[in-house]
Amino acid sequence: MFSKALKGVALAALIVGAGLAGAATLPTHAHAGEGSITVTYKDDVSTLDPAIGYDWQNWSMIKSLFDGLMDYKPGTTELVPDLATDYTVSDDGMTYTFMLRKGVKFHNGREFKASDVKYTLDRVVNPKTQSPGAGFFDTIKGFDTASAGEADGLDGIEVVDDYTVKFTLKQPDAAFLHKMALNFAHIVPKEAVDEWGQDFGKHPVGTGAFMLDEWTLGQRLVFKANPQYHIAGIPKLDSIVVEVGQEPVVALLRLQRGEVDIAGDGIPPAKFLEVMNDPEYKDLVVSGEQLHTGYVTLNTKIPPFDNVKVRQAVNMAVNKDRIVRVINGRAVPANQPLPPLMPGYNTDYKGYAFDPNKAKELLAEAGYEDGVATTLFVANTDPQPRIAQAIQQDLASIGMKVEIKSLAQANVIAAGGEADQAPMIWSGGMAWIADFPDPSNFYGPILGCGGAVPGGWNWSWYCNEELDAEASKADAMADPSQAEARIDLWRDIFTKVMDDAPWVPVFNEQRYTIRSPRLVAEDAILVDPVHIPVHYDYIAVK
Repeated sequence: MFSKALKGVALAALIVGAGLAGAATLPTHAHAGEGSITVTYKDDVSTLDPAIGYDWQNWSMIKSLFDGLMDYKPGTTELVPDLATDYTVSDDGMTYTFMLRKGVKFHNGREFKASDVKYTLDRVVNPKTQSPGAGFFDTIKGFDTASAGEADGLDGIEVVDDYTVKFTLKQPDAAFLHKMALNFAHIVPKEAVDEWGQDFGKHPVGTGAFMLDEWTLGQRLVFKANPQYHIAGIPKLDSIVVEVGQEPVVALLRLQRGEVDIAGDGIPPAKFLEVMNDPEYKDLVVSGEQLHTGYVTLNTKIPPFDNVKVRQAVNMAVNKDRIVRVINGRAVPANQPLPPLMPGYNTDYKGYAFDPNKAKELLAEAGYEDGVATTLFVANTDPQPRIAQAIQQDLASIGMKVEIKSLAQANVIAAGGEADQAPMIWSGGMAWIADFPDPSNFYGPILGCGGAVPGGWNWSWYCNEELDAEASKADAMADPSQAEARIDLWRDIFTKVMDDAPWVPVFNEQRYTIRSPRLVAEDAILVDPVHIPVHYDYIAVK
């Protein structure tokens, strides 16, 4: 019911190759894989635990290892059942019943059952897990007590029998089926988590198309095909080798020599114009619009950003046009959290104009007429440090002395997840790409009170309880007849967020992926409008 209501907001992704029809309903068969591909990244992978992993680098790997009740048809925003075969929704939108696929095996050989669904979601919302995705499931009955550690699990999940699971919500949730397709809701077996404890993310066990075969920290990961995967003919590869510690420029050179198939960090900025103007690469580069916003977070718990006038001053001081030039025009300046393609984007909103003089006045009104010092965290992969330097120069012009801390991406993420660590973060390389095509996804995890928790992604630590209540009201508007009013409410919420200025929205970027000539794209090498940059399951090689 809800997926039909959201059909009007579905967005096209650029896909190379033919579409996949009916994959979610095919019977279990051994895979028809052949060959291997090599993918490179500069940074090591932090975790492969679906409850914890939450960056674009490990998102595709986790999705290859695990499955959820729902998934997206590759390259689209069309929801299809995955580990579920079907589902029903009650007339009041409060109860979802999923019928599960029989015969699906975890990598350890045990059959997937309905009890695994309940265990997985109970684990995600348990505060001991410190999952950054816990807040996605706040509409399930029992969330408040479970997330506070006052209950063993979610009252709203009932194991009806081995192949039926029922969810009872405390209010209708227009995005609930999308949330069931998130990596956080991908199913894990309790016995494997119990065996490995906090190291489960290094020893993942799922039902996915690939299994982890090797992980040499700081060097490489090897994934091998799951011969019992539940979709016929998937995966199309025997193995994937992910090499880490590879500088993007070196990775591009290796791709040119045929040693690498996908440069995971994309086209290096310094080589972007050269690659785009070279006829040799015409058929190797895939581009597509993204539901993406790059931004600077201003930690509302750390001075001087506990003062709204300082946050507004920073918004007026950053020259976004210049930053877009730094990345060779691969984006457009942003003035609000939502990207232009997302429903709820306010086309009438002008945002904070670039006005250094007004910024200085606001800084003085906040009590910092003599200036103030702070720190900006940034990932150390080009062009992120250069963007940070541009922001540093802009803020120096209004009297703010900014120290830049350039760290590995995982370290920046860790700092952002602690309330007292990072006054400012440039999100580049970790910027928000929609988990699902609904405006709620640009609020809860990154601007809502539920995301302002240890390990969360609300790095501004912004919590406006009145707006949270408005967001909850919008999420409950699940009836299709309320769709327009719901989007209007979200538009108003994001405008009010910008009044509080916990962010500096900087740009909305387009994604480019480069592949080797030997890859065959069958819904494979693509740029999704949502969080998954590459769907490895459908890649084949010549």
